[in-house]
Amino acid sequence: MPPMTDTAPASFSTVGVIGLGTMGAGIAEVFARNGYTVIGVELNDGGVERGRQHLEHSTGRAVKREKMTEEQQAELLGRITLTTDMGALSAADLVVEAVVESLAIKKSIFATLDGIVRDDAILATNTSSLSVTEISTANSRPGRVIGVHFFNPAPVQNLVEIIRTVVTEPAVLDAVQGVLRDLGKNPVVCGDKAGFIANTLLFGYLNHAVSMYEGKYASREDIDAAMRFGCGYPMGPLALLDLIGLDTAYEILDTMYKQGRDRLHAPAPILKQYVTAGLLGRKSGRGFYTYEAPDSPVVVADAHTPSEDDKPTLHHDIRQVGVVGTGTMAAGIVEVFAKAGYDVLFTGRGQDKVDGVVATITRNFDKQIQRGKATEEAKVEVLGRVRGTTSLDDLRDVDLVVEAIAEDLAIKTTLFENLDEICKPGAILATTTSSLPIIAMARVTKRPHDVIGMHFFNPAAIMKLVEVVSTVATDEKVTETVLALCEKVGKVAVRCGDRSGFIVNALLFPYLNDAVKMLEAHYATADDIDLAMKLGCALPMGPFELLDVVGNDVSLAIQKELYLEFREPGFSPAPLLEHLVTAGYLGRKAGRGFRDYSAR
Repeated sequence: MPPMTDTAPASFSTVGVIGLGTMGAGIAEVFARNGYTVIGVELNDGGVERGRQHLEHSTGRAVKREKMTEEQQAELLGRITLTTDMGALSAADLVVEAVVESLAIKKSIFATLDGIVRDDAILATNTSSLSVTEISTANSRPGRVIGVHFFNPAPVQNLVEIIRTVVTEPAVLDAVQGVLRDLGKNPVVCGDKAGFIANTLLFGYLNHAVSMYEGKYASREDIDAAMRFGCGYPMGPLALLDLIGLDTAYEILDTMYKQGRDRLHAPAPILKQYVTAGLLGRKSGRGFYTYEAPDSPVVVADAHTPSEDDKPTLHHDIRQVGVVGTGTMAAGIVEVFAKAGYDVLFTGRGQDKVDGVVATITRNFDKQIQRGKATEEAKVEVLGRVRGTTSLDDLRDVDLVVEAIAEDLAIKTTLFENLDEICKPGAILATTTSSLPIIAMARVTKRPHDVIGMHFFNPAAIMKLVEVVSTVATDEKVTETVLALCEKVGKVAVRCGDRSGFIVNALLFPYLNDAVKMLEAHYATADDIDLAMKLGCALPMGPFELLDVVGNDVSLAIQKELYLEFREPGFSPAPLLEHLVTAGYLGRKAGRGFRDYSAR
């Protein structure tokens, strides 16, 4: 702990918590678990009783799961005093306010605390969206006021956002960081801006997903599956909104928009319509999805759920698959089809490149055999279905060609002109592009109705997702065939239209760009932003970790494409991203990006 100052106690022993709802009771439990004396304050006896029940149920669950004994539970609950008397907080070294998100109510509490707590007591608000600065003005000593935004459920979630205002005293910030670390939490520090770190980045992304659904670009199931299987997110955006509550989401977005005037935070109109209709998500039994009962996590079929009759079928007979390219993506696609029982013919520019693909597949199999995931017999069988060639003309008899060459429109269109002449009538021509317009490739052929996008994710042999992208000219039977084929080879297929970014990149890269803008504004450090998104949102990687893996040059190119397509001011690439690319700081592959990897 820091030395004693005007507004920081030498040490903390007694903590006050105002508001004993789910969050307040959780915060009280966290402090009591760690040996602090806790004074919990509620408005009336009913509130006190509800708070007591929250605490008993939460600690009771821990006892059932054998995370604590009954004696430890009794000891923990014995450290907590519940009362309706605010005056009891006179003994507190730290007071955490966790009442409803109302500026007027919070300000009135902070004004009342003036006449109760000691001069060196620290006052904290657990607000998730309101201005901590404005709340602090209600107290005669705003320098001792700070934001501590716990995540729900507080006893389980390790992230706490610490919000410093322009007047928060350094000793107060140091003391709060210290006490949170003592609780076993991971504190991240940021400035006082609506949404803080996690919500600012999360809700921009969620709002974009709602707009995508509202515009009927893709179904709710496909949007959610795309982010789960394409990015490894624990939940899809629309399912997550149902869990958060659409009313809560609307309020947070509305507050963020009013403060920052960023159009990306202006709540999508459908959100307000759902809230007005009482469709609030899980808590009301219906939101984007329909649930078994209010507060149930079990999704049930409704009018929007795809039926078995809607399941795509193979309208084309696919026996032999052609793959153009010999890079990592092409080799992965060859492996996927061959493992699923298809004969695969792939083409490369030289015999060495062709041999490289077979060597890659062999290497992958050998690793799996070592780990007991495959057999030598299976390897021989799969490699027996794979044949390489250096001549495009050999693709004349294949039923489907998947192009996986460089992301260059001129090179791809030339290839499609050639494939159009070589391939037999009725053969489907697919491109794996992640950002280029598929219609531009379709229009150079005499069979635009047979041209489609099959955007595999890297590494193709492991990643489950394929975005199946139809142009305005693609025949519906071709789309259905490719969707059914993806399922047959063990992939999760989602369908969408031919526009920049498709589903995953259109949702992912603006979020990454927002993170760069946040860093650029010195709002928080790269480490704190990464930690906030990993712990607060359970994402597999923080935005800067991910940017350095993807490559800042690749990320900048995709962000530029999105900006050109949608003309959305908020999609303009962050200048810092452009500067890093200009400097050659491209990420892990260059040894330096947002972090320095040269010495690792």
